[in-house]
Amino acid sequence: MASLGELERAVMDLLWAGHEAATANTLRDKLATTTEAKGDAAGHAGKELAVTTVLTVLSRLEKKGLVERERGTRPHRYQAVSSREEHTAELMHEVLGSAPDREAVLAQFIGSVTEGEAETLRKLLGHV
Repeated sequence: MASLGELERAVMDLLWAGHEAATANTLRDKLATTTEAKGDAAGHAGKELAVTTVLTVLSRLEKKGLVERERGTRPHRYQAVSSREEHTAELMHEVLGSAPDREAVLAQFIGSVTEGEAETLRKLLGHV
């Protein structure tokens, strides 16, 4: 799975938070608002983000399989293909799958979690 650039991540954060399809204009407006609030969070503070830039980012995200476009409406609306949690789990599984020694990686991971996270893991594994 391809990594996300800063602006791609910001767009995905908005789509995941919104839980519904959004147009490029809506996303551009929300990016402008969140960028002002965070003070250069996406590296675009003080600049007007063009809708064509957002459309380019959405096109890249679509090619990566992270968003889908509703083609039956104009302007097109975009939504995340999966939830943030599903996406993160897929990334974790991909990284784990690329490790030559999965057990060692899991041991390192488990050794780094907090006691609360370890308890959550025990509960979740109890349901598997």
